[in-house]
Amino acid sequence: MAYQPRAPNERNGDESDSTRRLYNPYQDLQIPAQTLYKLPTSPEYLFPEESRAQRRSWGENLTYYTGVGYLAGSSAGAAKGFVSGVKSIESTDTLKLKINRVLNGSGHTGRQIGNRCGVIGLLYAGLESGMVAYRDTDDVINSVVAGLGTGVLYKAAAGPRSAAVAGAIGGMLVGIAVTGKQALKRYVPI
Repeated sequence: MAYQPRAPNERNGDESDSTRRLYNPYQDLQIPAQTLYKLPTSPEYLFPEESRAQRRSWGENLTYYTGVGYLAGSSAGAAKGFVSGVKSIESTDTLKLKINRVLNGSGHTGRQIGNRCGVIGLLYAGLESGMVAYRDTDDVINSVVAGLGTGVLYKAAAGPRSAAVAGAIGGMLVGIAVTGKQALKRYVPI
């Protein structure tokens, strides 16, 4: 029951209490709660030009690919480190030492692979956004060239042969991923 202020000369338990009612701010709303808070599902844009573009901006791409790369790499690295940590357990280790070996292996390998995959995502996002801005179109060629360039840049310090092989692998992986995505959209009704 909400607080109701009383006049100074009014006593508690007076007959005027029965004529008073509490204020309910929702009494005139005869709407179910589901329709009361129905929010739009379409994205909102400040300018109409933004709504015409059907792709993420370069900053969103950078954040998305870097984050997904780091998360996927960290997860795979943690799994790999877990296996190596379990293999490194010796028979004389205590339970505390066994847990420590597994956690150290998972954390160390997870960080290493996560950082590598995050950098690869960062390079790919930058190159793809640069290709879209340069060519003023968004198609498969931009993605494949960005994958090729990412491989070349990532392995450039290891020499020209390693850079060429990594570029070819990057271009092929992105080409397969883009083709798979298009086939999935075409043949799987979602």
